[in-house]
Amino acid sequence: MTIAIRKARSRDAGAFLLLVRALAKFEKLEPPSPSAARRLIRDTFSKEKKLNLLLAFSDGKPIAYALYFFTYSSFLARPTLYLEDIFVLQEFRRKKIGKRIFLTLVREAKRLGCGRMEWAVLAWNKNAIKFYESVGAKRLNEWHYYRLDQRALKSLSQRQVD
Repeated sequence: MTIAIRKARSRDAGAFLLLVRALAKFEKLEPPSPSAARRLIRDTFSKEKKLNLLLAFSDGKPIAYALYFFTYSSFLARPTLYLEDIFVLQEFRRKKIGKRIFLTLVREAKRLGCGRMEWAVLAWNKNAIKFYESVGAKRLNEWHYYRLDQRALKSLSQRQVD
């Protein structure tokens, strides 16, 4: 089995969407709607791209991906590589493909002068947690993640400051 990892090209859009749908199934979530899929492709492959994408192939077949972007740390005064998704198809797990993708991202963060790399992991994904801790990642207990969904954004955007 030959594994190749590379930055995605626009012709990879269909393969990327198949992998995203497989991730949604794994996480027991609804996959992107057709309009969300179009935005995802636009934001990944257009000239004004907002996202970066690595794909892994086994003998030419797409089997894994990592979707990432950059935030910024005001205290470090350096960019942060934020890993949004890393996913390997079930039949290719336990072959160190995820680790190879992850290390590719670590090297990219170092090359770009990032002060850190961050991501979130589902609390039930024990295999991912075990992997991240095995490579020296530290769980941030002093931070709580918050989210405003689309409904909350709409409601809150209509409020006036009291």
